Amino acid sequence: MSNITYRKEYIDKLLSYKDKDLIKVVSGLRRSGKSTLLEIYREQLIKAGIGKRQIQFYNYELPENYLNKNWDDIYYEIKNKLQTTKLNYVFLDEVQNIPQFEKLVDGLFATKDVDVYITGSNAFLLSSELATLLSGRYIEISILPFSFNEYLVARGIDSSNKYLNYETLFFDYANETSLPKGVELREGGFDKIYEYLEAIYTTIIEKDITQRHQINDKRAFGNIVKFMASNIGSALSPSNISKTLKQDGQSIHHATVEKYLEYLIASFVFYKVNRFDLKGKIQLATQEKYYIVDTGLLNVLAGKERTTDRGHILENIVYLELIRRGNKVWTGTSRNSEVDFVCKTKTGDIEYYQVAWQMTSESTTEREFSALEKIKDNYPKYLLTTDSFTQSRSGIIHLNVFNWLLEKQHEE
Repeated sequence: MSNITYRKEYIDKLLSYKDKDLIKVVSGLRRSGKSTLLEIYREQLIKAGIGKRQIQFYNYELPENYLNKNWDDIYYEIKNKLQTTKLNYVFLDEVQNIPQFEKLVDGLFATKDVDVYITGSNAFLLSSELATLLSGRYIEISILPFSFNEYLVARGIDSSNKYLNYETLFFDYANETSLPKGVELREGGFDKIYEYLEAIYTTIIEKDITQRHQINDKRAFGNIVKFMASNIGSALSPSNISKTLKQDGQSIHHATVEKYLEYLIASFVFYKVNRFDLKGKIQLATQEKYYIVDTGLLNVLAGKERTTDRGHILENIVYLELIRRGNKVWTGTSRNSEVDFVCKTKTGDIEYYQVAWQMTSESTTEREFSALEKIKDNYPKYLLTTDSFTQSRSGIIHLNVFNWLLEKQHEE
């Protein structure tokens, strides 16, 4: 696969911020392709005529690059290599591994003619100290695993072919993995992918969560993860998770559940979606829904007998695509109905989305359309399903979800 087609929108975003007086922060799940993205970006800089000596690249995933060094040792090491009278580009990969890394980042940012790029696989990277220190001086580019479109490109499949069996390809995408390296392992069979996902998950749990936050009760933590994975797209709250586990004979206090959920979200394993009251137009503080960063991970987290139904899996993938396209997303609720997603687009417009696997019966059709029909405003409303024959009604646009994921709906 040529590197140019690879993660094009992220590369374009980085290029648009090049030489701007902002720290570029690339965040996202471990192994979602952050380092590769920076490497491709570095190649682009060299192609554009920037000298190799003007670029410094450090990978702090490797302990030998930071062990027995203070932040200031690293700072002077980088400073000594800077090319004077030229622009310099400094890349710090997984910078959160350096104690007091925020001082290092701030120092480099304050240095003349230095364009700073950092990556991190934990949202705590931008919490507290760093965000306060850099307020208004950084731009965060949040990276997700492959979209369905990128996945097909990675597999060398021409998505402009009208006769492709999208459903089969979609099942591969949803059941195997959307993580870039995982897709490369397909040839080796599903076991290889499973081992890869298991290793990533173990690293996240061990390194980013249980060690960092000193969690001793690993069994309780594991049970919560399993529960979340089996309830993708369902409204959950720490207290009802705690209650359910209690009925199962496990006692975990709801405050502990809340903390664990926070850690999982900060490591980009799960994404939390708040509820939005359609009538009062306000965000509600309870019963959020959670979606997983890669539905392939459900094999590892919920076990081989994954219970999540395909409707929720589809909803999960649509959610990730909506945020990939730069939307802010809520789930909509009013006294007598629910709508899957309320979006605020990049341009500040509102859109509504309802997701269902298939219009198998009159009653399904009725239920899915009426959820949107009950919203009495003139914003666009979309119903996404796998049906190849779509029928719009009362201003609601019914689209084939595979076409929507591949952005083909504009061409029809």
